Amino acid sequence: MLGVADNSVIPLTGSMDILTIYLAARHRQTWPYYALMATLGAVIGGYITYAVARKGGKQAMERKLSKRRAAKVYATFERWGFWAVAVPALLPPPFPFVPFLIAAGALQYSREKFLGALTLGRLVRYSIVAGLGALYGSHIVRFFSHYYKPALTILIGLAVLGGVLTLIQYFRWKKSSRVPARR
Repeated sequence: MLGVADNSVIPLTGSMDILTIYLAARHRQTWPYYALMATLGAVIGGYITYAVARKGGKQAMERKLSKRRAAKVYATFERWGFWAVAVPALLPPPFPFVPFLIAAGALQYSREKFLGALTLGRLVRYSIVAGLGALYGSHIVRFFSHYYKPALTILIGLAVLGGVLTLIQYFRWKKSSRVPARR
């Protein structure tokens, strides 16, 4: 479920990575399972975001971005296509990934290619994350057993901050979409 939320319009930056590392550290022999489950959740969440943006089309994206930035995104997808989704899917937080999901949907990028690129990128990323968790597990578990309260407080704080910033951005977007276009 966390993987779905992490790749949605309201991302929980880094939370899936931390959970995957922690679970792989606790259960070293099953780290491939955790990598697969994190990938599955990320693909489902990413697809939901893609589908919503696909339904809204270019108009929805152009309301959110300036025409210049939207043109840059269009050019990136025309040039790189598959890799415009796969490479950002590999990158760790705080790299913003959701705009690429939205752009792929808004530009009506092929569903099959999108799912392939997203799956490839996230599978490689979460395999590395879970593998490192399994490899350095005892150190990670020891850290969290000593500092779980501050770590949990920080994670909750970041989630709340992300939610507040998302609401602010949403209300700004809603307000700007109500303003009639000047001619």
